[in-house]
Amino acid sequence: AIRKRTRLSCVTQISEFAPGATIRSVIEGAQERAAVPESERASRTAETLGRAGFTDLETPTAALSGGWRKRLAIVEGLVQGPDILLLDEPTNHLDIAGINWLETLLQDAEFACVVVSHDRYFLENVTTEVVELSRAYENGFLRVKGNYSTFLEAKEEYLHAQRKRQESLENRVHTEIEWLRRGPKARTSKSKARIDTAHEMIGELADLNARTRTSTSRIDFSATDRQTKRLIQLEDVSYAIGNRSLFEGIHFTVTSGMRVGLVGPNGSGKTTLLRLLRGDIQPTRGEIRKADSLRIVYFDQNRELDPDISLRRALAPDSDSVMYQDRVVHVASWAARFLFDPEHLNQPVGKLSGGERARVLIAQLMLHPADVLLLDEPTNDLDIPTLEILEESLLEYRGALVLVTHDRFMLDRVSTVVLGLDGLGGAERFGDYSQWDVWQRKQQARGAKSVPAAAPRPASAPEPAPPAAARKKLSYLEAREFETIENKVAETEQKLADLRAALEDPAVMSDAPRLQATCAQIEEIQKNVDKLYARWAELEEKQR
Repeated sequence: AIRKRTRLSCVTQISEFAPGATIRSVIEGAQERAAVPESERASRTAETLGRAGFTDLETPTAALSGGWRKRLAIVEGLVQGPDILLLDEPTNHLDIAGINWLETLLQDAEFACVVVSHDRYFLENVTTEVVELSRAYENGFLRVKGNYSTFLEAKEEYLHAQRKRQESLENRVHTEIEWLRRGPKARTSKSKARIDTAHEMIGELADLNARTRTSTSRIDFSATDRQTKRLIQLEDVSYAIGNRSLFEGIHFTVTSGMRVGLVGPNGSGKTTLLRLLRGDIQPTRGEIRKADSLRIVYFDQNRELDPDISLRRALAPDSDSVMYQDRVVHVASWAARFLFDPEHLNQPVGKLSGGERARVLIAQLMLHPADVLLLDEPTNDLDIPTLEILEESLLEYRGALVLVTHDRFMLDRVSTVVLGLDGLGGAERFGDYSQWDVWQRKQQARGAKSVPAAAPRPASAPEPAPPAAARKKLSYLEAREFETIENKVAETEQKLADLRAALEDPAVMSDAPRLQATCAQIEEIQKNVDKLYARWAELEEKQR
């Protein structure tokens, strides 16, 4: 039931505009549809587009990147002056600066907003109520006043109470079933009432069991058995498009087990750097060295799947089974692993939702053991339970990972190092996302002009080259690390020498469990030594 004259506008999950449309035509069309008074249009357009970072209103929408197209779609909804704004996955394709812009906009908004999102930090920062739809709840949903943290606490309390209720019911139903089996001697009204109560409890327990039975995707990337430590080395790597330099002088080494979060504003070159690592393109200057026979698996943010092929062929291209971790798995079982009903195997891929297509692509990746995983925005369209499973899988993955994502929660949880691109040609290494965020804010405060809010340009339009970035020095934390790393190496090598000396002790040699434990310790500490040497080399190279 909607109150009369309530104005609603909706931003859909996929940002699409008419062929030949420009920023100006999109905004004018939106205001026309919403019957915005002529006298208000110019001021509303200037104010809304200005805050969003648009300056050239004649830019064709086809020339905009995915992030700027999303911004334009949000602005298209805003200029209609809604009482209620409906947003479906609004953070998809937005860079982190774009998400911050949207968060500020919604926090200060006078209109109501209903948002569907998998971005947990976004939900934490903008929501005043959270509703989760799930069959696990008695009414099919749980509604909680407060932000996402408050919701998680209420959800845990609800599920805990539900588990207690379920345990209590199971005990009572067991008692009643035993009583029913014995059979009352006389069918008194009291015994009939007890029978009715028993049947009600059995029905309630069956309903609880059905609601609490949940299915989740099973995601497990396979690493190879490669023993090589250094997988990819970037030596003074630069890349330019026309007159514009995306990044300059990158010195970086990807080692086994490293999980790199690659961050930066839209247009700073994140996807380009992934393509360089993959070997699709060559650097303008510098060298990229890879380990022999390196196996790289790449997840493309554009989700390119043939819409006409069946789900069966998308999951198992060559037959009705796949080979996964040296085991033959039937396509129906493989589909069920990713929450696809076997009855839908003949359905065309084009009819799948964005999240379902993402699960198909992840299923395809899992069939290829990899030394290095390159993931470009893998979180788009995934629901939160699937995101959590993806995170667990990436944490357990033994190969190297380079991850581009706007999901700040995933960056914080998964990455062990962050490589930040500033959009001016510079690149800097950080311990985590928070360090990069502080650095980026300092860059903005110093007047770095091409931070994300710069006006979008057509993809083909050449941009003036930024001033050559100064040679990067060690950050404060890296300098502290460099000062102490030599001592750490010496201490770790001493531990290694002590353990190796212990192997010559007859008491250790004759004690099988102790010998096995010592060998395991030696192997673990040797890994730490290798990591320390690799890090030392990186810091020395960066300081030159």
